[in-house]
Amino acid sequence: MEPRKIIIGSRGSPLALWQANWVKDLLLENHSGLAVEIKIIKTSGDKIQNMPLAKIGGKGLFVKEIEEGLLKREVDFAVHSMKDMPISFPMNLCIACVTKRENPFDALISRNGVKLADLPKGAKIGTGSLRRISQLMNYRPDLELVPLRGNLETRLKKLETEGLDAIILAAAGLIRMGWDDRITEIISPDILLPAMGQGAVGIEARRNDVDNQILLADMDDEETHYALDAERALVSQLQGGCNVPIGAFATLDEDQITLTGLVASLDGKTVYKKEMTDIKTNAISLGRKMGDELIAMGGDRIMQEIKFS
Repeated sequence: MEPRKIIIGSRGSPLALWQANWVKDLLLENHSGLAVEIKIIKTSGDKIQNMPLAKIGGKGLFVKEIEEGLLKREVDFAVHSMKDMPISFPMNLCIACVTKRENPFDALISRNGVKLADLPKGAKIGTGSLRRISQLMNYRPDLELVPLRGNLETRLKKLETEGLDAIILAAAGLIRMGWDDRITEIISPDILLPAMGQGAVGIEARRNDVDNQILLADMDDEETHYALDAERALVSQLQGGCNVPIGAFATLDEDQITLTGLVASLDGKTVYKKEMTDIKTNAISLGRKMGDELIAMGGDRIMQEIKFS
């Protein structure tokens, strides 16, 4: 009997391919009789490297072409970093599985092993994320923040070639690529609250492909899934895209879920932050409730100012 063939769609960056191969290995481990191959799909986000994401359309640029491949049945699954996933999906697609979360925090990689608090006044830090920029400006307004795009290797090289004192990247990617020895410091979420979904890998599938979804069922990590439900519900309630600095991070302790959310102005001078706890089965309603509270605190004013700036 011929093995059942599964095609995984992935971006072509080394980290994306690491994640796709990791999912492939998990599938083969859990199900004998599969033939799994990876199809690289180039996305708009990969093609446009010289502009900040917020200016060219945000996170959806890393998934649009891959989702088209799913809808056209050219691939069976798509593997994504969940922090790159927009809030809304095409009607016929869904996130069928979320794997166990890697370290969700941001990492500082500095040229001489100097920690964030000890960097000299006016030190140049590379980052392309408005969420990181606004929180860093709130924490240390003396720093000079420099736009940074490209895959992990490109950004690590720019630390050396562009006269930067440090760069900030998601810890998860560095750990997955085996480069955790480059990390100077994991930055506390009290200073840099992570992006929704940071550190988690999601597998997208067609809604009506029940047989394919069954293949993924035992790879789904319940704790990560609840945390992401809360984080994504918060961002959805805020209607926040890539052009608004929003942090969202949930943790579980037995049946309790604690969510921390943040909305900040672009200059970091105004930060609205909130922490709330509920039972984990209320993860989505907790995220929505916090979104409403952050709006009531003044988050809507920040978002309106950014929208019309």
